[in-house]
Amino acid sequence: MLAYRGLDDPRLSPRPAAVAVGNFDGLHLGHRKILSRLCALARERGLRALVLTFAPHPERALGRSSVRMIDTPEDRLRRLRETCVDAVVVTPFDAAFARLGCRDFVQGVLRGKLGAREVVVGQGFRFGRNRRGDAALLRDLGRKAGLRVHAVPPARLDGRVVSSTAVRRLLERGRVGEAARLLGRPYEIRGRVVRGERRGRRLGFPTANLDTPNEILPEGVFITETVRGGRAYPSVTSVGTNPTFGPSPLRVETLLIDFRGSLYGAEIAVRFLQRIRPTRAFPDAAALAARIREDCEQARRWFARRD
Repeated sequence: MLAYRGLDDPRLSPRPAAVAVGNFDGLHLGHRKILSRLCALARERGLRALVLTFAPHPERALGRSSVRMIDTPEDRLRRLRETCVDAVVVTPFDAAFARLGCRDFVQGVLRGKLGAREVVVGQGFRFGRNRRGDAALLRDLGRKAGLRVHAVPPARLDGRVVSSTAVRRLLERGRVGEAARLLGRPYEIRGRVVRGERRGRRLGFPTANLDTPNEILPEGVFITETVRGGRAYPSVTSVGTNPTFGPSPLRVETLLIDFRGSLYGAEIAVRFLQRIRPTRAFPDAAALAARIREDCEQARRWFARRD
């Protein structure tokens, strides 16, 4: 998959394409429904399948919302590479782009810059200055510009619309199992293992302290799967402020069950599978160690049932 840095990337040429437009944060089941339609159209017409997406998120760029992203920009590209898409254009969403009129977006960007012949969006798609354009206007302007527009209905699960907003709300409440159903996979964060205060080691449970760029960190203690070098290890992960030892910044600490070795400096991924409990203060270190031991046993039983 080719990745272009903006609409003015010199490598980008207006080759005939089927184009999907959206933020695609989290690449959940609704996004995959859009991409499935995109790739089917591209195959039918012999076009390349291209995604136009934005950085930063338009709501954040315009100061309307402090929306926290499900994926980092790197993870979004990595997930798109795993799909049927041929190319992605990540364009800066700035004040100039926000002022772009609806007609200019269709004729100048979709048709002119991207060579669109087919355009795929979600039913709730908005575009143009002050978000004046909707799917109906896009279809009308597209017809005049020589391209067809396909508005894909949202995916639904248990009667609920699948959306990035719904995923964010679930993750922020620690409901990682429900979020995984909307995503079609476990929620995952990535980062580098850094040195901590080594309290876990003194308790008999050495943990990996994760420095992560991910913005949504569900608080609590979770059954997780930690991936290093392509291998997945059963683990228990705590996201919180270590209340037993006094207030501290939010930390991500993962304990790889029955793992022997050092992880310092390693790049790892942590997949959240099920919440065990909230974090809380324990009366002393011994009580905390007993609870960690119980958390690990619960995780072992969970993995034994899964396997």
